[in-house]
Amino acid sequence: MLVLHANPTILHRVAVVELFGTIGGHIKSNQYEHIFSNIAKNDRIRALVLDIDSPGGGVSASDYLYRSVLKVAERKPVIASIRGLGASGAYYISCAANKIIASPGAIIGSIGVISVRPALQQLLERMGVGVNVNKSGPYKDMGAFWREATDDEEAKMQGLIDDSYNTFVSIVAKGRNMDEAKVREVATGEVYWATKAKELSLIDELGDLDSAIDMAAEMAGAPRRPVFMRPRRGLRQLLMNPAGALVESLADEIETRIRLGLMRY
Repeated sequence: MLVLHANPTILHRVAVVELFGTIGGHIKSNQYEHIFSNIAKNDRIRALVLDIDSPGGGVSASDYLYRSVLKVAERKPVIASIRGLGASGAYYISCAANKIIASPGAIIGSIGVISVRPALQQLLERMGVGVNVNKSGPYKDMGAFWREATDDEEAKMQGLIDDSYNTFVSIVAKGRNMDEAKVREVATGEVYWATKAKELSLIDELGDLDSAIDMAAEMAGAPRRPVFMRPRRGLRQLLMNPAGALVESLADEIETRIRLGLMRY
């Protein structure tokens, strides 16, 4: 569901969608997919601006949102505006846009994939905690925190990471009109200041959100009438005080990191 802060009788608007936080955590792909789908189908909306400040997140969620934004870009102009952090999965999503604008102080890049999982075997042993496992196949508990990974499992996990990395490189190459070999030179996992990212062709221009809205309106031939669209807040969020909302946000982040521990952009 979404909230549209606009008079429905006014035609030709530029939609602005905020992507703030971890992808798969605060940025839930199912909620934002509904927003992007509505934008793609709504004739009153002539262009989309992504307002991005995100470190990235889950591989699947990032790819899903990329493809959701790509459907919008097939019908109308899309501009990605990176205000603070446009890294990893957030940059992946940005590559669906026709143009990428970033604030001069923004951090761009971190093109790559990482798998992090806790190794608690020794701790469990010192606590006298044992784990009994029944499984249907040898790899059903691959990545389990209660034991060390086998060499075969490590090789399989590296294969998954390599496949995801190759996909990331191809997405950047397609979105930025770059040779894959050139993308691999900058896809080392490192981040760049926006000024350097522009030199490397990872972004198009330096500018703020207003600049992105201006560009979107010009490309769409529409008046500069931004409308901000975001997921509807639930009753619990509306009733929560700021401290409670912070606790919920932290809990959500911890849960996400555990759930997405296998692979992250």
